[in-house]
Amino acid sequence: METYQTLIQAETLASLLASNSPDIVILDCRYNLTNLNYGYQSYIQGHISQAQFISLEKDLAGLPNGKNGRHPLPDEGNLTKKLAKLGIGNHTQVIVYDDNTAMSPRLWWLLRHLGHYKVAVLDGGISRWRKLDLPLTTQTHEVKPKQFVTKSRTDDYVTATDILQELGKPAQLIIDARSPDRFKGENETLDPVGGHIPGAINHFFMDNLSQNGMFKNAAELAEIFNKLGAFDPRKRIISQCGSGVTACNNLLAMEIAGINGALLYPGSWSEWCSEPSRPVSQGHF
Repeated sequence: METYQTLIQAETLASLLASNSPDIVILDCRYNLTNLNYGYQSYIQGHISQAQFISLEKDLAGLPNGKNGRHPLPDEGNLTKKLAKLGIGNHTQVIVYDDNTAMSPRLWWLLRHLGHYKVAVLDGGISRWRKLDLPLTTQTHEVKPKQFVTKSRTDDYVTATDILQELGKPAQLIIDARSPDRFKGENETLDPVGGHIPGAINHFFMDNLSQNGMFKNAAELAEIFNKLGAFDPRKRIISQCGSGVTACNNLLAMEIAGINGALLYPGSWSEWCSEPSRPVSQGHF
């Protein structure tokens, strides 16, 4: 079976399910920040066959303490045990999805962070699956736990301290995935302080998608990120958002575009603005 490491199309996944391809795990990552029951409720109302639900709050994030952001990275041991319980082993092809690819890239990034690269995001999410009139089910999928041996990376993310040390230097390029208004410090409803990290530039993650909700092709994404300066080998590219979730959509888009090695700032704006001593910019800068 072909290996999928960035995206998988709904038609391809449907074919894999129809052929009963072995060693595939499908994980439903649907989530809504304003309704924490939304993800699981949506899952039980209808999901892709063989999919299992995984919680962003409980499984894909650690406990916030007011200073580490709204969705800090989870404990790696706990996450590894959870993934093994869901049937993921070292040779498993993992497929992740949510409504519109806003949330599932977080799990895509986490699996890669653990050293597992056989993971792909369902292009267009379950919205695309529905548009194609592909079947959904309400039946739960039972799996046997597997042994999952991980080797986590330490070179794929940065801390607030790392960013501060290079703040204002041309070799650091911070790309903020939030909407333009939140980047400018307007209409901020999620965090107590509006604005952005000084020197950051804005690229709204939804702009990685075409009007049909699917990712733009590699050439289109390469053109976008080239204009942002993300292909410059002299620069350290850092992706951030409000809490380190939608920033992963930009990381996935960059990977599709051919940019390898961009880093995640997991704490993102919600962590950055929690410390009054850290500088804040507002407006278009």
